[in-house]
Amino acid sequence: MSESPAAPAGADQALLIPGPAGRIEAALDLPEADASPQPVLAIICHPLPTEGGSMHNKVVTMTARALRESGIATLRFNFRGVGQSEGSFDDGQGELDDLRAVAAWARATHPEKALWLAGFSFGAWVALRGAVELNAGALISIAPPVGRGWSFDGVAMPAVPWLLIQGEADEIVDAGAVFDWVATLPRPPMLVKMPDTSHFFHRKLIDLRGAVKHGVRDWLPVPPAA
Repeated sequence: MSESPAAPAGADQALLIPGPAGRIEAALDLPEADASPQPVLAIICHPLPTEGGSMHNKVVTMTARALRESGIATLRFNFRGVGQSEGSFDDGQGELDDLRAVAAWARATHPEKALWLAGFSFGAWVALRGAVELNAGALISIAPPVGRGWSFDGVAMPAVPWLLIQGEADEIVDAGAVFDWVATLPRPPMLVKMPDTSHFFHRKLIDLRGAVKHGVRDWLPVPPAA
């Protein structure tokens, strides 16, 4: 059973989901009222906990907003040691276990919905590593940390719709390294390059929103309203 703490600002339902290191704090948000409801629940993974990353990160919340405006319910959560999530940072291994626990909760409580995964920076690496194992129906990767010490070697690449958004002026992730990595993939993602865009999408969050909405539009099970 999940507990419901006081809802964070903007959350339709706040949750404490059982996880391998203790409770996992999460926020479930329903689709926007004027969007065609989709039978999809998207889990969004946040950036590096040791650098202040959380489910309240602006890139994470804007990605969630874009998906809700597309008719998709979203589930943001804090990795272990962040906010009310118990445990401590585990360099990506325990964080993948956290994602597994959140995905299991999502499937148990919303069996009628397909599961999509999304992630920003460190969260993009965690989501990518879980995509095949968790049988995600689609994947959104935002500024994946290629060349930042997180190994992409041996990661099973998804064969589902996959959107990758990368700022060309990213001061943290080497955009060129991301583009070179994408070029080596047998089934590369839909790649959106955003010029003059930094890692945290400063002054470009509305453009990010548009890129996400446009990128997933053709994947939606229910055609969006005209």
